[in-house]
Amino acid sequence: MKKFLFRTIKDRTFVRFLLVGILNTLFGYSIFAVLIFLGLHYTVAALLSTILGVLFNFKTIGTMVFKNSKGRLIIRFIAVYAVIYCLNVVFLKILSLWNVNMYLAGLALLFPMAFVAFLLNKYFVFHEKAFNFTVQ
Repeated sequence: MKKFLFRTIKDRTFVRFLLVGILNTLFGYSIFAVLIFLGLHYTVAALLSTILGVLFNFKTIGTMVFKNSKGRLIIRFIAVYAVIYCLNVVFLKILSLWNVNMYLAGLALLFPMAFVAFLLNKYFVFHEKAFNFTVQ
């Protein structure tokens, strides 16, 4: 497990993912924070920021990180972010039960959610052999 984590962190694709992720995170978190400020419940704020973020992120991650802009991959990409949304809401709920400020809770979850998103994108969405079933 340690080798896997170390190898992933040294991966240039992961570094590009993190750099592009800064832009994507600023976009998504800004929307989340504004919606919380406007009084929306954290589940709605997380859902709306995730939806808008997915649309924005698909092109940036696909083209700049994985060098793949195939539009047909958007369904898998959306599935990944549905999983990320669910994980995010579960952890936001846990942190809310501990009376953690929602701004800080959202901020604290950025890197763990980014790491999970990277792995799912790399091995499920943009992997050349992901679900490539051929009959021989």
